[in-house]
Amino acid sequence: MNTRRQFLLRAPLGFLVVAAACRKEATPANPQSATAGAPPTFGTGRGSGPVVTPATFAEAEKLMQVTMTPAERQQAADSWRESMAPYLERRTGPRKVAIEATDAPATLWNPMLPGLVLPSSTDRFVRSKDDGAPLPSSDDDIAFAPVTQLSRWIESRQLTSERLTNIYLSRIERLDPKIRSVITLTRDHALARAKSADAEIAAGKYRGPLHGIPYGVKDLLDTKDIPTTYGAEPFRNRVPSADSAVVRRLDDAGAVMLAKLSLGALALNDIWFGGQTMNPWLLEEGASGSSAGPGAATAAALVAFSVGSETGGSIVSPAMRCGVTGLRPTFGRVARTGAMTLCWSLDKLGPMTRSVEDAMLVLRAISGPDAGDASSVPSHLDFDAAASVAGLKVGYLAQWMKESPATDVDRAAMETIRKLGMELKEVTLPDWPYGSLMPILFAEGAASFEELALNGGLGSLKMQVKDAWPNLFRQARFLSAVDFVQADRLRRKVASEIARVFRDVDLLIVPSLRDEQLTITNFTGHPSLTLRAGFVEVSEARSDWAPDPASPLPKFDPPRRVPHGITILGRLFDDGLVGQVGLALEREFGVAGERPEGF
Repeated sequence: MNTRRQFLLRAPLGFLVVAAACRKEATPANPQSATAGAPPTFGTGRGSGPVVTPATFAEAEKLMQVTMTPAERQQAADSWRESMAPYLERRTGPRKVAIEATDAPATLWNPMLPGLVLPSSTDRFVRSKDDGAPLPSSDDDIAFAPVTQLSRWIESRQLTSERLTNIYLSRIERLDPKIRSVITLTRDHALARAKSADAEIAAGKYRGPLHGIPYGVKDLLDTKDIPTTYGAEPFRNRVPSADSAVVRRLDDAGAVMLAKLSLGALALNDIWFGGQTMNPWLLEEGASGSSAGPGAATAAALVAFSVGSETGGSIVSPAMRCGVTGLRPTFGRVARTGAMTLCWSLDKLGPMTRSVEDAMLVLRAISGPDAGDASSVPSHLDFDAAASVAGLKVGYLAQWMKESPATDVDRAAMETIRKLGMELKEVTLPDWPYGSLMPILFAEGAASFEELALNGGLGSLKMQVKDAWPNLFRQARFLSAVDFVQADRLRRKVASEIARVFRDVDLLIVPSLRDEQLTITNFTGHPSLTLRAGFVEVSEARSDWAPDPASPLPKFDPPRRVPHGITILGRLFDDGLVGQVGLALEREFGVAGERPEGF
């Protein structure tokens, strides 16, 4: 099961929330006599928060896994309201400072450790050559064509943006009820944009390969005057006043936004207020999340491409499940201004497409820093669709490739790597408890949505199971600051280990849904590309959620055939090389063109 969806079993818990349960007015402490030149001391402020007793600490020790003596408990209880509670104004009140959603933490995660060198100092983007393919007569064939090809037809005016937009709008109307991937359809907006694109292209003002191409975005990217709901009941009527940075950049590229796509509520899994988004390849199971809508809509050719987001597997998992290409860029490459914040130090925005080169075209358009995202940085993209990959060193962890969730498709991909002239090299990682990084995710997420915890809004979310956000955000309020700092120190050590690995290899191949790799590389910020490599058979529907004996998943006899993807990882900001290798593999696999039945 993916770490990002695991129940918080191993994380150490703190006791500070005990003081938040009640907000009594602060009572004055006995004032000290002021002596000239005497510095302030701890434990002499005004008392705050509820009264606590030694029994309070005795119970809290069970969560913290520490033990105090009776005397220590008594001292802590006697002084808590003066020595600690006054510094917890966010908990004890009166909460004089409003912390807005746009207020990021002062501490920023920088994945570039001292001594690391950026892989490229120049921008270079070489597209594949136009193969001169004629425009198909079938609208369905047009809809499934990659952006790489659609852009050639639009540029040469064999196909208009308005016609292409209407093709996708028709498919959404006819097919989306099967998969529930669209939250808000922007029909009028899209048709107006498509007509404008056609007029510009006719006048010789071609903006580039995304000009006139219809797309959808995960509904956590703000769109001016168009609802952006986060897939969650408390926000379903939220209408932003400005576009997010990514939407602005796609707008500048001439792309045509035609849908806001579903996500699991507040970016977890695949259930939102409109139901569950389903996998076009297997309608009895969810599309996986949280970029469920982008994954399903792209696989079903309801859009030409989409933009998803990932914090801990939310691009990789639906890309795997729905058989599409998912590109999780290096942390900091794509500005998140105007995107819902789950975790400031983890969130990433990236393309979901039906081919590798399409993902690189979209990445090129949306990359770049923005003043609204303090973690975004300038970067370069070096991609050549015709470049040879021979001689590159690809690392792998032997044990990971031998056991579940790796499959024969993953192991066959290693042989394809050799066939393309790349060298496979075994690498190792320390046997560390990588799940101990997760308190960072839980704490940041709970801080981002603190208001929902305090005003009861978490209770309005559809999913209230143990591994859903309501429970996890409530539990996260018991995490201690010490645990958070220790997890952050572990993060730096893990980043150093991954840097060591990448000194010996150019890329890594990993099982897409291996717990450790999803945790490690999301916390270190490395780029990830997931692409369809073959097919496997499943005898039971798959789920993002912890098993529930009361709601067994559908079983299949005979087993069902579904896509399976591999994942390759690259050095920080070496996203272009990841794309080049992915493109070479995609051509060799020869399975990207197969479509889900009924779509």
